Amino acid sequence: MDTADQLPALATIPQLPAPERALLLDRLFEPCVPLHTLSLSLLQQNSFASYDELIGSVGLQLTALANSSSTSDAAWLQTILAAHPRLGQGKVESSQSRSEQAQLNTGSASSPQSLTELNQLYERTFPGLRYVVFVNGRSRDVIMDDMKTRIDRQDRMAEMHAAIKAMCDIAKDRAQKIGVKDTGR
Repeated sequence: MDTADQLPALATIPQLPAPERALLLDRLFEPCVPLHTLSLSLLQQNSFASYDELIGSVGLQLTALANSSSTSDAAWLQTILAAHPRLGQGKVESSQSRSEQAQLNTGSASSPQSLTELNQLYERTFPGLRYVVFVNGRSRDVIMDDMKTRIDRQDRMAEMHAAIKAMCDIAKDRAQKIGVKDTGR
């Protein structure tokens, strides 16, 4: 893999300029200014032993927003979660998300339209939230069963936590696939 495409060595992250730390967050999660606002200082003020630890620390920040009683924290979290594209959405900006969702369009008995309808039902059930899941090679039918289960559960707090976990699982998978630049030490 071209080292220019790899993630920066962990030891270099605190010294990176803010735009490069923002790009790192974009590559791991999705492009999202509210996530930059939340986590840029975390990346500057802390050292991490692994990308899993870095991603887990961002996850803790997101969980704090989910557990907060502040309506502004809830709105902030909703904006961050909404940075992930809807599953089966026709136009997906992120090449990583497009690649991750590719198998949703093959080998399924259900139609893309039914996934769109389920997304709409999910968003009516949980206003302001976006269904986020780590697809990880699973078929559209399996993902839709998961979405139905989560809708039927009717638990908004559980949904926020499930979305945060999925975001972190996706980020960990991306970090593993992208790889890290060798520091030469």
